[in-house]
Amino acid sequence: MDKLLITGGQPLVGMVPIHGAKNAALPILAASLLCDGCLSLENLPPLEDTKSMIKLLHSLGVSTLEKNKTAIMIDASAITHYQAPEYLVKAMRASILILGPLLSRYGYAKIPLPGGCAIGDRPVDQHILGLRAMGAEITVEKDCIVGVSKKLKGAHIVMQSVSVTGTENIMMAASLAEGDTIIENAAQEPEVVDLANCLIKMGAHIQGQGTKKILITGVKTLNSTSYTIMPDRIEASTYLIAACATRGCVSVTQVEANHLSSVLLALEKAGADIDVSPHTIRLDMKGKRPLAVNISTAPYPGIATDVQAQFCALNSIAKGQAYIEENIFENRFMHCQELIKMGANITVKGDLAFIQGVNQLNSASVWATDLRASASLVIAGLLAEGRTEVNDIYHMDRGYSCLEEKIRQLGGCVERVFVDALVAT
Repeated sequence: MDKLLITGGQPLVGMVPIHGAKNAALPILAASLLCDGCLSLENLPPLEDTKSMIKLLHSLGVSTLEKNKTAIMIDASAITHYQAPEYLVKAMRASILILGPLLSRYGYAKIPLPGGCAIGDRPVDQHILGLRAMGAEITVEKDCIVGVSKKLKGAHIVMQSVSVTGTENIMMAASLAEGDTIIENAAQEPEVVDLANCLIKMGAHIQGQGTKKILITGVKTLNSTSYTIMPDRIEASTYLIAACATRGCVSVTQVEANHLSSVLLALEKAGADIDVSPHTIRLDMKGKRPLAVNISTAPYPGIATDVQAQFCALNSIAKGQAYIEENIFENRFMHCQELIKMGANITVKGDLAFIQGVNQLNSASVWATDLRASASLVIAGLLAEGRTEVNDIYHMDRGYSCLEEKIRQLGGCVERVFVDALVAT
């Protein structure tokens, strides 16, 4: 069990490279189940979640060859199992992404209901309804999803609510289904587009990715290919928000700036000078205290729910008052209580957090409750006077690679320490 010790007070200054996108890598790893040959991936982020997905593929009989820390070759031609182990699925909600590929290619799947971050109800009904529309027989038995299908057939599917993983699961299943599948009210996130582009390289026929209407014409087989995973827009946003909050000057490299338009607009409202060049974004606060900025989360191209917690940390020391509105998940303000321990002035009412900026946060021992909450507490620690302890950082390791090393390269004072679980209790 690890924790971070953070001594605040220094602005972040320098350059930081961004790794591949976790939320693109996980569905693309699941898509390897559709491939008749080998799928070679580059820019795979070295994260706990990607490791868990690879372990899940191994449990099904998939073989892999790691070329280096960010490159892997996957061969799913000799699958022997169609049931996912509960201990892997409970650790990561994205495990549900193997449901569509297994049903489409092999006609059977049994998957325990997935776990992951405790940030409210995230139902899988859109996945099930879409696959049922394509002819799959799906039941929920003893907390397991069981799916059977002789052959999936194309269907016209209208998503009742925008679901990223729901769109991805149906798109993967439709790639090997008979006929045409139309997904309306589809998720438009760049990670959905990245999955579609990978499937197309494998031989899938997909149109409309990145819009609300996606058309997939099923093919008989998908073939070997290589693919480079897109940069992680959430990681890039996190370092930019941290730079803004600490009055620093940071350049994030290896990014796609057009994926961060809504975040960059909010940071400009907070007083940041931003310069965008190909694959690099430079943010400079010129030593100024940030201004409070109102944030409302929304599906892409709006501000992602995955940066809401980081903006809470920024607003906690900003000049003025602002609100944060969470429109995607309920119960995703648990980090606010930890920020309040550090002296933040936050009042949560339903899906709104009202924040009055204070001049200085104080150090404290705080606990990460989910992946992005951990990032907000790291930012708060960088802002606080004294030394802050951030506990339960296994959440952070699910989505951030080498975070403490990168922050140290930017001038922050962060140390990871191991805490013996028996001593801690």
